[in-house]
Amino acid sequence: MIKVIISGYGKMGHMVEKELQIRGIELVQASEDITATPVDVAKECVCIDFTTPEAFRKNYPFIAQNFKAAVIGTTGWNDIKADVIKAFTDAGTPMVYASNFSLGVNALYLAITKASEILKGAGYTPEIEEIHHIHKLDAPSGTAKTMGEIVEAQLGEKPQITSIREGEVPGIHTLTLTSGCDKLTLRHEAFSREGFAKGAVVAALKTEGLKGVHEFSELL
Repeated sequence: MIKVIISGYGKMGHMVEKELQIRGIELVQASEDITATPVDVAKECVCIDFTTPEAFRKNYPFIAQNFKAAVIGTTGWNDIKADVIKAFTDAGTPMVYASNFSLGVNALYLAITKASEILKGAGYTPEIEEIHHIHKLDAPSGTAKTMGEIVEAQLGEKPQITSIREGEVPGIHTLTLTSGCDKLTLRHEAFSREGFAKGAVVAALKTEGLKGVHEFSELL
């Protein structure tokens, strides 16, 4: 059975801890400063990271070089994605990352892929709207960006993305595909952040025997 160290002990860190307890997985520690982890301890553990974009940018070299494997739930680092992937690849450390670890969202990605394939060249205009709590630091959300990348690749049209921040909304993502004849709407609404924690722990379990860097959707 894997051992886990949580990087970032905010709301998501606590939810990951709860999911680990439910599954009987050992939590070695939860840290606000992952770089303070003793190297001999890190070698035996999977790091589950839910921090901030700034913290992850600072910490990812240490995680790549010292941990047994990593699950990265932090978003907002897409501009350094190539550097991050290279760091983990060069270190030989398995990494699983996702803009959203919710199983429902990953099903949404598949639905968007299929719908965009079918509607390609049929005159549909894509638009994406994402709504999140006022504490979310990045906009558009990583999930909305992933949705946009899928649409652009499969439909051949780059969607406009609208970001809304209000209240304590865990996350609502909506894609509309509109033509002169009809409109298709694909929507995912999170009721809480628990689904993200469940998916991250599933990803951590999948790092056993894994090699390389993977998006979570590839492993489902």
